[in-house]
Amino acid sequence: MNSPNNTRLQSIDALRGLVILIMLLDHVRETFYLHMQVSDPMDVSQTDPALFFSRTLAHLCAPVFVLLTGLAAFLYGAKHDSRSAVSSFLFKRGLFLVVLEVTLVNFAWTFQLPPTVIYLQVIWAIGLSMLALAALVWLPRWLLIGLGLVLVAGHNLLDVLHFTAEHWAYVPWTILHDRGWLEVGEQLRLRTSYPLLPWIGVIALGYAMGPWFTGSTSASKRQRWLLISALVALSAFVLLRVLNSYGEAPWAVQETTLRTVMSLLNITKYPPSLLFLALTLGVGLLLLRLFERIDSSRLITWLAVFGAAPMFFYLLHLYVLKLLYLASAGIWGTNQGQYFGFDSVWAIWLCTLILSVALYPPVRWFARLKARRRDIRWLKYL
Repeated sequence: MNSPNNTRLQSIDALRGLVILIMLLDHVRETFYLHMQVSDPMDVSQTDPALFFSRTLAHLCAPVFVLLTGLAAFLYGAKHDSRSAVSSFLFKRGLFLVVLEVTLVNFAWTFQLPPTVIYLQVIWAIGLSMLALAALVWLPRWLLIGLGLVLVAGHNLLDVLHFTAEHWAYVPWTILHDRGWLEVGEQLRLRTSYPLLPWIGVIALGYAMGPWFTGSTSASKRQRWLLISALVALSAFVLLRVLNSYGEAPWAVQETTLRTVMSLLNITKYPPSLLFLALTLGVGLLLLRLFERIDSSRLITWLAVFGAAPMFFYLLHLYVLKLLYLASAGIWGTNQGQYFGFDSVWAIWLCTLILSVALYPPVRWFARLKARRRDIRWLKYL
């Protein structure tokens, strides 16, 4: 039986591992289902329900991962008993992730060298959020919580604010809140796929959650706080969705009950609306509580392996998917218009299952290497 502290860490790794596998599902979709693109939010009248719910499930990934990044930063600081240590680590790792996004990660998506387009996606958002948190860790906890809530709940008030490309505020606002394109030159464009402001709020709340996971907090008290926080978030989602008035495209009754449910769950990710974050973080907190309560199960142990080496898995699966796509297109040709792709959503799920089994051994090897060789300092960045 694990010690209480190890149990909590395993539940965190297991939740991270679960969202990593859900991310794999979504990236298989983005690789082998390019002929059936989805919008943000989705068109519920045109999107196949199986595709809609697969994409909606993937909404869990970024919010949960950013929240756990903040929580992990607090635990790192608690282990070193130093805010300066955690601030320094966040700053260095944040810069590392930003560089990784524009180099190895972007190349895995485009296979262009030199690139003509750089997509600033989730790793970029996590990296910049870590840079912001490196400064925010010096705030009192109550102020950090307040700031996190304001950014998460209040950023939709800024949805009406836009700038033209000629305006001085266009570049910072495109990075912070307004998803768009940045022209670097005639040969290079940047796409800010993950506007930053709400993600800073999420990572701040994850850091503020840290004291629940220290030795001074009992398991029952921690699980009670996780449950209360989850219920508050989910209640906020339900209330605001019923009111149908703030920060989200309105839902409407559709021709079938299933389509109406789809309309209710059709929420905006870029940037993540308050309703998007309330729903996904609420579910994530419930899962974290559940995983701690069933910590000894084989499922939790299996998931924790993926969660123990998240960046290694991220890079590995992107390159595996790209090579599989190029090989498939080379062997069978483009069978879906200009793309090679699967004919149905069930094939996406089957491919994800096969890849999760195939990628488990190398990820387990790297996780064990990272745990065994703590003298190799760069390993902790992966």
